Amino acid sequence: MIKLEVGEKIGPYRVTEFIARGGFSLVYLAEDQKGDTYALKVGDVAGGGRYVTRFLEITNQRRPEGISPDETPAEAIFFRNDGVRIDFLDVHEIDELIRGEAELLRGGKSPNLVKVHDCFRHEGRPIAVLDYLRGKTLREKIRALEGIRLNWFLTIVRSLKKLRASGQLDYHGDLKPENLIIKPSGSVVMLDPAMRADGRGVITTTPHYNPFLLRDSKADVMAIGVMLYEILTGVLPFDEVPWQYAGREQGGEVERLSLSYFLSYTPPKHLNPNTPEFLARIVYRCLTVQDYGLDELENDLVDFLRKD
Repeated sequence: MIKLEVGEKIGPYRVTEFIARGGFSLVYLAEDQKGDTYALKVGDVAGGGRYVTRFLEITNQRRPEGISPDETPAEAIFFRNDGVRIDFLDVHEIDELIRGEAELLRGGKSPNLVKVHDCFRHEGRPIAVLDYLRGKTLREKIRALEGIRLNWFLTIVRSLKKLRASGQLDYHGDLKPENLIIKPSGSVVMLDPAMRADGRGVITTTPHYNPFLLRDSKADVMAIGVMLYEILTGVLPFDEVPWQYAGREQGGEVERLSLSYFLSYTPPKHLNPNTPEFLARIVYRCLTVQDYGLDELENDLVDFLRKD
């Protein structure tokens, strides 16, 4: 693992602060020679969700040795003919995905998607140079009981539609409160799209927000439904994730019964009596209606915001 120290120079950048650690990488704040600030993303030596150490106490302090307090780490998903396997990634696989993420972000031009400026090598490892975004993650806002605006989700949906229509980004694939930054201006920016190696059938996603391990825009729709449910109730709709038949051909009676059981989540109104009925229907459609996509979600959010 490349462990950077404050004051250390790496390429044309000087490290000023450790920011966060996720399932596969560490992120540092750095300045260039002009004094402009960037986020440097450095791959770990191995990683993937359950393989991230949790020995340290979760506090407000962020350290390279521990997991960031506001992070639900993504998992490495390997798609096979007989379903999926959740496993860790080694250093070479992580490096490949860091490079792939940089390429993916280079092609995505949107004010609501983090921008990549460079990807260079240091000690043989790729370092991605990203925008440093001031603001709070949606997770931090939820935990601080700050006001949540549905307009943020409408902005995300519209940005995802534009990115997909232009062929720049088919789907994000790892939407979750930790990957949404709310800037002081009120604008929302998506971080960390699912790293993917399509030729090898590998993706990094967070099963709590993508329980079917989808690799299309429905993954983003379902993630928004999960986030809305979490904001309304304070809990997640699905505990046993991913769904046991995710990644397999569906159609058998056993799979259909399993799907019915899996999708039997507690209605948000049972946990929060103040849940608006129309918003509860949006959540239901996001989570359970297969052909409910970005277009339908946009229309429903617009209708709800007009009525509100």
